[in-house]
Amino acid sequence: MTITIEQPQLDAVAAERKVPAGGDPAELVLDGGFVVPDANAFGNTFRNYDAESERKKTVEEFYRVNHTWQTHEFVSRMRAEYGRLDKTEMGIWDCIELLNEFIDDSDPDLDMPQIEHLLQTAEAIRKDYPDQDWLHLTGLIHDLGKVLLHPSFGELPQWAVVGDTFPVGCAYDECNVHFKYFKENPDYHNPKFNTKFGVYSEGCGLDNVLMSWGHDDYMYLVAKENKTTLPSAGLFIIRYHSFYPLHKHGAYTHLMNDEDKENLKWLHVFNKYDLYSKSNVRIDVAEVKPYYMSLIDKYFPAKLRW
Repeated sequence: MTITIEQPQLDAVAAERKVPAGGDPAELVLDGGFVVPDANAFGNTFRNYDAESERKKTVEEFYRVNHTWQTHEFVSRMRAEYGRLDKTEMGIWDCIELLNEFIDDSDPDLDMPQIEHLLQTAEAIRKDYPDQDWLHLTGLIHDLGKVLLHPSFGELPQWAVVGDTFPVGCAYDECNVHFKYFKENPDYHNPKFNTKFGVYSEGCGLDNVLMSWGHDDYMYLVAKENKTTLPSAGLFIIRYHSFYPLHKHGAYTHLMNDEDKENLKWLHVFNKYDLYSKSNVRIDVAEVKPYYMSLIDKYFPAKLRW
């Protein structure tokens, strides 16, 4: 059963309401005036998984494999392995440059290298919220976990790195993209995992929920274990920005606690920039790099364990 909640109407909120410089990051920043484009890089509406395009077959095959193999056991194993953070040590910008080699097979809206998307997201946020530097940096680094695709990180297949995320260990909500493919997942037929709560309890908090394995959860672990000073809202955005069943459709809210509900407000703000800033407009990397390096130095150590 799909649970639906009314989504906040961010476009209708006054643009001038912002947190002042040095303000409390826990206070919600409302719409900064970002104009949502009419179409994605292919001329289609955003996140249209049925639109006929050169990407459609690639995207649907991605979700068939992803939904079949993202089991509770698989996620537990990946979290244990990668949670050791013993692959390498490198700085944030070094990681960004590694992403130049990859294109996200799950994305129906863009087929450019990942660094383009990171900078588009960060710069769009920076324009509307110039005083919220933690949010600029969150936009820049939110997808860095996609380095899991790199040979140095085991060269994981795309189905184990990208795509919409969802809880494992409880029933799959029907609002998940290409839901039909979950029927091939062993957990779908396991009575331990196929009920509304599964192995969880009402209001247990998303920190206690296993999410499908990928770049979101990995980057969250990297940031947290390397003692970032980003606010909790930044970590929440990193871990759940691909959790569209929650922040677009209102599914799985029965697992959230009060802190999750507060941070979800920030994720609704962030998501518009993550999704709708995707375009073929290029960012001058050399021009913006010094600014983002200053933020990296502020919120992260020089070298991180990955």
